[in-house]
Amino acid sequence: MSAETPGTAVVADRALADRAYRVREHVLRMGASEHGAHIGGSLSCTDVLVHLYTEVLRLRPDEPDWPGRDRFVLSKGHAAPALYAVLAEIGVIEPEELETYTRQGSRLAGHPLGRLPGVEFPTGSLGHGLSLGAGVALAMRRLGRDSRSFVLLGDGELQEGSVWEAAMLAAQYRLDNLVAVVDRNGLQITGDTEDCVALEPLAERWRSFGWHAVEVDGHDHAALRAVFRDLPAVTDRPTVVVARTVKGRGVALFEGKKKSHSVQLTPRLYQRAKAGLRAGRQS
Repeated sequence: MSAETPGTAVVADRALADRAYRVREHVLRMGASEHGAHIGGSLSCTDVLVHLYTEVLRLRPDEPDWPGRDRFVLSKGHAAPALYAVLAEIGVIEPEELETYTRQGSRLAGHPLGRLPGVEFPTGSLGHGLSLGAGVALAMRRLGRDSRSFVLLGDGELQEGSVWEAAMLAAQYRLDNLVAVVDRNGLQITGDTEDCVALEPLAERWRSFGWHAVEVDGHDHAALRAVFRDLPAVTDRPTVVVARTVKGRGVALFEGKKKSHSVQLTPRLYQRAKAGLRAGRQS
């Protein structure tokens, strides 16, 4: 990677923010489709996804199955709208295909399907993504490849026991090519995660399982850059990045509200959401 001055970092952050804004526009349009979408969790992880796909993951958008690529697993599969929008932004799929979201015969289902380029595994049944990611990381090591495996988890998803089984295995095998990112927006469909099954102190829990754990503002691209640049220095254990986020980020109508978990936007609500997104950008 070439050297970066403070000025170039500012330009990069602005470009990332612009891309994240477009992704959020796409998410809202998908939320206005006949079947609606999981808007809140898609908006909360948008900045993380944009950052990963723009600056971190080693990919060839015009060759999605390139053997040397990093692997990404969207364990919180209900955030598929954000993933689809990012894949369109980087050129893996055409932006026009986003208009087919959840239509009969579309490759863009409510949760990711393996037949879409750029999607490594179909996901949606929560709690399985980290096991998949750990398996990929172990396979890459045994094949002698330097690819890394990234997994994006929801915080409510961490109530699934299979997540912690995979966490133990990854630490046992010292999978330093495995990176988990937790979208820590604090809300799940039934309410506050701490009222359902308490997760805090979350980073410390991961450390107790033998992971390198860091916490970061999941909406701050400069902070995300600093965290992900340090990852190659961790060579004896897997890493988890606890990204502190806001459910519904970018749309005041939905920010911090559990009702944004799954929404079918009526024409009127869609216009209000779009106006809120624009207002947030200008403020």
